[in-house]
Amino acid sequence: MISIEGLKVEFGTTPLFEDVSFVINKKDRIALVGKNGAGKSTMLKILAGLQQPTDGVVAVQRGITIGYLPQVMILSDTRTVMAEAEMAFEHIFEMQEKLEKMNQELADRTDYDSESYHELIERFTHENERFLMMGGTNYHAEIERTLTGLGFNRSDFDRPTSEFSGGWRMRIELAKLLLRRPDVLLLDEPTNHLDIESIQWLENFLKASSGAVVLVSHDRAFINNVTNRTIEISCGRIYDYKVPYDEFVVLRKERREQQLRAYENQQKEIKDTEDFIERFRYKATKAVQVQSRIKQLEKIVPIEIDEEDNSTLRLKFPPSIRSGNYPVICENVKKAYGDHVVFHDVNLTIHRGEKVAFVGKNGEGKSTLVKCIMDEIPFEGKLTIGHNVQIGYFAQNQAQLLDENLTVFDTIDRVAKGDIRLKIRDILGAFMFGGEASEKKVKVLSGGERSRLAMIKLLLEPVNFLILDEPTNHLDMRSKDVLKEAIKEFDGTVIVVSHDREFLDGLVTKVYEFGGGLVKEHIGGIYDFLQKKKMESLNELQLSQSPQVAPEKKEETPDSDNKLSYEAQKELNKKIRKLEKQVADCEAKIEKLEGQVGELEQQMATPEGASDMKLYEQHQQLKKQISDAEDEWTSLLSELEEMKQE
Repeated sequence: MISIEGLKVEFGTTPLFEDVSFVINKKDRIALVGKNGAGKSTMLKILAGLQQPTDGVVAVQRGITIGYLPQVMILSDTRTVMAEAEMAFEHIFEMQEKLEKMNQELADRTDYDSESYHELIERFTHENERFLMMGGTNYHAEIERTLTGLGFNRSDFDRPTSEFSGGWRMRIELAKLLLRRPDVLLLDEPTNHLDIESIQWLENFLKASSGAVVLVSHDRAFINNVTNRTIEISCGRIYDYKVPYDEFVVLRKERREQQLRAYENQQKEIKDTEDFIERFRYKATKAVQVQSRIKQLEKIVPIEIDEEDNSTLRLKFPPSIRSGNYPVICENVKKAYGDHVVFHDVNLTIHRGEKVAFVGKNGEGKSTLVKCIMDEIPFEGKLTIGHNVQIGYFAQNQAQLLDENLTVFDTIDRVAKGDIRLKIRDILGAFMFGGEASEKKVKVLSGGERSRLAMIKLLLEPVNFLILDEPTNHLDMRSKDVLKEAIKEFDGTVIVVSHDREFLDGLVTKVYEFGGGLVKEHIGGIYDFLQKKKMESLNELQLSQSPQVAPEKKEETPDSDNKLSYEAQKELNKKIRKLEKQVADCEAKIEKLEGQVGELEQQMATPEGASDMKLYEQHQQLKKQISDAEDEWTSLLSELEEMKQE
């Protein structure tokens, strides 16, 4: 599908990677891995055709469509969620308009016997069949299925996109991309703004997808569940493994051990040869052997060992003045957008030196409360910032706010004041921007590198109150650990908004849970909170629904007439199990039929298939079978839910 040969990319004089060659085949699920700045996002941009390599060829098979989801994008504010999602079907709207014109022409013309009239009928029939095949009449159902899968409620469809947080708007862009159903999907950190329910839905979607997938992600579980091939970018080269990520880690370790052994053996061989030459160089009887050894030495190709990146991020927050005892006090704080109440009656007090976490489902108001604390948006109620409080704020979109035309050095040079200006080079070096890296333009930096640069800006001003909104989104594992240690050593107050359980473990002493318009306080660490909630991970918050009336409340007394006898309950359970099996069988049938449709559509995409009317008939029959099966599935599911409520 896509062939990459002799690829080389240079920024300045240093190549990012060179002599890279590989092929992306149909049904490939590729995880693109490597440290921050290795060139993962650059590789995706080149594959998407958005960036040209310094050298090499990227050959894309004719007719292949490519969909690309970048880490950072400019989002539209002018449409509703549904209208924005409909943009994915622009080609259908164009075809619809074309069909209407042809239909009007057929109605207006009277030369029924002419050859051109018959040609017009044939053209109209062909285009109409294509229109139906592409789902021209049921695209709304596709949109609804995809949006609900990504966590939207039906009530959200008519809301303007401007009302949603950055994470939810990224989901809209992801939905548009998935609805276009490209042959090759290029996804750059797609899980950054998704909760567990949506991640699971995306996993299933990608596994069922008939096209190829190339993705960059720091979510280990996600790439293990989705991918079957791992390409590592390391030290300017690539290593291609036909295995999932966990197996790749083992194989990479083995590869390095083999390289070390081979290198050591070669070095011993070279030393022995050099010793022989030196010993017998001036002996006439050994002249032939010496010359032979010299030629042998010249022919040796040195074995290279993969460099291990041992550079580390050294991070320390500067000392600052002592704040008052209570940096933040909220009293009956409420925030609403029109009729939509984000949260209400928020009462909380954060003490000096406390490190607290804001957790909960996306869109429940974590970032909104942070913006209230920062006085960026209006709110109701009383919110008091304590005496001598100096806030350092790291927003979700902090990395996006950097001036792309400036270099790394200039970015810091413009905000640094006083004696700190003399130490800019040292600071940049500590953040892995030493040497030539400091002269890179911001626009060529990866998401992780931009996050590091934004963090430097935060450190230039001494603060005693840190607010970090999803600080780990674009950081690799090692950078996360360093940031965590720095926050632990920080002697001020910290609010962390995050879903990352491992990052919060051992860091926070209090958890504020956002959900259902309320903010609940939980004393203790993140695992204490999880145990209390009887959850295994933070992500389960995403699956929890708004509180409903417990089933027990339906039973007024133990001997109520409504209470089922043991035998009746046993029979009911048997029926439920039978229905659950029927639902599962129905789902399997739909999946099988959709697979057949996919294969048929591939045949129809060829010149021979496009003219084969039998294929169109088969396609329509399969579509009808899918529709019938979906109706049956809906009916069974409804019956099952009713039975479970009895």
